[in-house]
Amino acid sequence: MKADRVEITWDSQKSNWLVRIEAGEEVVRRHLALPRETPEPTLRAAAQKIAEDEGYEASNFSIAHAASV
Repeated sequence: MKADRVEITWDSQKSNWLVRIEAGEEVVRRHLALPRETPEPTLRAAAQKIAEDEGYEASNFSIAHAASV
């Protein structure tokens, strides 16, 4: 299944990254235990792996470093 959008945001409450996968009305949220300073290519690769593990094909990523969830 193709994901419409994958958002990667910093969750300041849990001090880790949150990956949010949107496919139509379905939304999947998974946390990544990576440091805040993690480079974007590493974040994208980790989010891609999560999407694949959840059965999604993802290509549209957005990363928000300063966001808090």
